[in-house]
Amino acid sequence: MKAEIQRNDKKAKVLIYLFTVVVFSVVVSLKYLHFEVDLGFDIHYLATANAMINASVAFLLVSALIAVKQKKFELHRKLMKGAIYLSILFLVTYIGHHMFAGETTYGSNSFKTFYYFILITHIFLAAIILPFILFTAYRALIAEFPAHKKLARITWPIWFYVAVSGVIVYFMISPYYNWLP
Repeated sequence: MKAEIQRNDKKAKVLIYLFTVVVFSVVVSLKYLHFEVDLGFDIHYLATANAMINASVAFLLVSALIAVKQKKFELHRKLMKGAIYLSILFLVTYIGHHMFAGETTYGSNSFKTFYYFILITHIFLAAIILPFILFTAYRALIAEFPAHKKLARITWPIWFYVAVSGVIVYFMISPYYNWLP
């Protein structure tokens, strides 16, 4: 496979770090931003959409891993691009949900420790995975496949954990949303 973009490591590093800082800053600011607006629908539906997107990303990641192991590199490329596009969609809906819904408190004592373990590891790994995803994709796009493979061995399991743990967090917290009867 040939390069899809021209190599420019200096520009790529600046863009990747800049994008990472902006995304991280926006997500952290959600702790302090909350808008009381009637959007005409229950905002917690975005949380459901987020869980569905995360599940789809996890499915695409597994499918892409299988494709690359079978040396179906073009299919692998398409599946990974799909996972990236869905992750961008997730980020937009995640920001929308948290801007308008605020925080929801986990209410059950029986699974509280497990919930917070999953939540904290999910948040920490989600915070650090973005530049790894972008650098891994960049190495593939410039056709530096040995470097791409080396990074992917770190990136893939963390990204997969973040996607799956996001779904688990959703199912554990969703009973405490105010939208359930």
